[in-house]
Amino acid sequence: MEEARIDKWLWASRIFKTRSIAADACKNGRVTIGNVIVKPSRMVKVGETVSVRKPPITYSFRILKTIEQRVGAKLLPEIYENVTDPEQYELLEMTRISGFVDRARGTGRPTKKDRRSLDAFLEDIE
Repeated sequence: MEEARIDKWLWASRIFKTRSIAADACKNGRVTIGNVIVKPSRMVKVGETVSVRKPPITYSFRILKTIEQRVGAKLLPEIYENVTDPEQYELLEMTRISGFVDRARGTGRPTKKDRRSLDAFLEDIE
């Protein structure tokens, strides 16, 4: 197979979980080839570089094989080569460090159930 649809290739190469998510990414301008936004029906060839924007970073993949059927994760090195700029991964790490940190369960604002338990406890004390 020389060519494949970009949405099928993105799904088959496990870049997106479902084909519809891959198609939506194309429609919303998050997938480019050669700095040109592509439609889901765009045919891709071996050797092209696909850029996928998944905020906060942009991943880049060089196509080594065009496929339209999903393959196992162990076969991915035969399908594409990750050529993402290392600065993108540094950006990802910086946002992970400085950005929103998931709070531990039980810290922060109480839930409705917690508040009712607290109110009941305080009534018992009075």
